[in-house]
Amino acid sequence: MSIFHALTLGLIQGVTEFLPISSSGFLVILPELFGWPLQSVTFDAVVHLGTLAAIIHAMRSDIASAWAHQRRTFWWITAATVPVLAAGFVMELVLQVNVRSTSIVAISFVLWGIVLLLADRSAKTVSDTVQTVGWKRSLVIGLAQVIALIPGTSRSGITISAGLFGGLSRQTATTFSFLLGIPTLFVAGMYSLFEAVRNPTTEAFWPLAVGAVTAFLSCLVTVRAVRAWLDRRGTYAGLAVFRLVVGLLLFAWVL
Repeated sequence: MSIFHALTLGLIQGVTEFLPISSSGFLVILPELFGWPLQSVTFDAVVHLGTLAAIIHAMRSDIASAWAHQRRTFWWITAATVPVLAAGFVMELVLQVNVRSTSIVAISFVLWGIVLLLADRSAKTVSDTVQTVGWKRSLVIGLAQVIALIPGTSRSGITISAGLFGGLSRQTATTFSFLLGIPTLFVAGMYSLFEAVRNPTTEAFWPLAVGAVTAFLSCLVTVRAVRAWLDRRGTYAGLAVFRLVVGLLLFAWVL
């Protein structure tokens, strides 16, 4: 893997992981578009851990506040994480399902772009916090997260949409989605790391380092930018339209 290749994929992972536009979708599209080989599990591990470090750093005040005032939030996040871990285990290890195709990504981009647009239009302007999410909404959001195992869906997009349909404000739905990403990214990173150790590759150090650092920095900037945008009463409509455009372009390419 070249440095440019690692830089590009690290940037894509960092920017798109917490935007509702699907990091997995772009990581399927770009190698096919440019004729790049699929990245190794070692590279997957380091960029996942890079984005994990970024989200923990960016959300550290929210994590500290929840720990100090409402520790039930951590149980809600744990409960919401269980469905995607169980489904991921079944798909990867039991059924060995491969859903990494451009056609599936295109369908997901369009379908869940429409859902995000509808969810954004239904968003409430209530004054709420993560502490008001509760068990029921946590489980619904967690079940929705299972759909994100299909490339092109977007983990953040589907969980934010579920939160908005559940009556949360954009800020709270986004904050809960970001917090929910921490255990999910941790498990994904550890699984990729385990696979890398079990099936070692001769990956050069510098592409791995560049990918991890780029993912960390771009994710950190993106998370802060999204939260600042929402604080200024921003919406997700533009990103939903972006998903639709990309999905339609992919359909044109595939057909």
